[in-house]
Amino acid sequence: MGIFDRFRRKKKTEEAKPASLESQTDMLDDGLISLDEFEEWEQEQLSYKFEQGLKKSRDKFQQDINALMARYRTVDEDFFEALEEVLISADVGFNTVMELTEELRKEAQLKNITETSDLKETIVEKMVEIYERNGDLSDEMTINSDGLTVVLMVGVNGVGKTTSIGKLAHKYTQEGKKVMLAAGDTFRAGAINQLQVWGDRVGVDVIKQAEGSDPAAVMYDAVNAAKKRGADILFCDTAGRLQNKGNLMNELSKIKRVIQKVVPEAPHEVLLVLDATTGQNALSQAKAFKEVTDVSGIILSKLDGTAKGGIVLAIKNELGIPVKFVGLGEQLDDLQPFDAENYVYGLFADMIQESDTLEEKLEEDKNDD
Repeated sequence: MGIFDRFRRKKKTEEAKPASLESQTDMLDDGLISLDEFEEWEQEQLSYKFEQGLKKSRDKFQQDINALMARYRTVDEDFFEALEEVLISADVGFNTVMELTEELRKEAQLKNITETSDLKETIVEKMVEIYERNGDLSDEMTINSDGLTVVLMVGVNGVGKTTSIGKLAHKYTQEGKKVMLAAGDTFRAGAINQLQVWGDRVGVDVIKQAEGSDPAAVMYDAVNAAKKRGADILFCDTAGRLQNKGNLMNELSKIKRVIQKVVPEAPHEVLLVLDATTGQNALSQAKAFKEVTDVSGIILSKLDGTAKGGIVLAIKNELGIPVKFVGLGEQLDDLQPFDAENYVYGLFADMIQESDTLEEKLEEDKNDD
């Protein structure tokens, strides 16, 4: 089944804003809808969030592809070179773009595709195939079902790390988990207070010490406190001084050692926060952090603020690190678990709907004949 067929069931207009969570919950409580219907509504709402959050990327990609198809009617080497430029400008990543266009050349030759318009759907399908490779890389969070889960948060200053921690704390608190935070970024002025503000906002305890304290000592206290208080998840903030990789590596190694004295299998996740609006710079940061620590997943913040959403493809394909959460807006619940299906739909919804409209017109013309 082609990618366009897979997503036709997600088709919706941008004006069809989903009902509120409160109204749907009330209907569930009153027996007006079933649990299955409620879960289906939740999936529709998630699709809507991705569609709205990726609007800038989708509009830019659609515009560039349409312009490309209008300029090049015939599939030839000039077309593929121009397509490479479009994809690179969308931050799909150089290596991924080269891989993708090479596969498209083979596909066009194999299927004897000569008109560029006939290659549009294949471009989307191949991008999805590339993302879905390395299927053993799970985008699910590792949550310890029996005992404390420790999540180490890393990333340079200014990428939205503290905000992401606060939103994750809110998410898991809403799911019934007891969450605590550890203020391990003791060197950046205001970092501890910023985390405390988030802790107060979402109603979770923050373990902290004075500014300039040893981050490892803060983590040791925090893990012990989390265990004693029966916490389910501890999110640990860290400093992001990437300009001195040696010091950062030593600091993160020390933090891991002291955490493991209390919880030997921790940290269960090391999440790297990247700012999607910085494009290839985010990819460079990911490569640098991968060198100094065992990154298990990416949080891509501010994805709604960029027209270059292809960075998701580059991160997984070129670095082998799954994206686990994406920022789709400024509200508390706009940090969403990454979902490849919804991501693809959000990025290509207009092209899919265009294909539907064309097929419907062809069917109508056929019936008229």
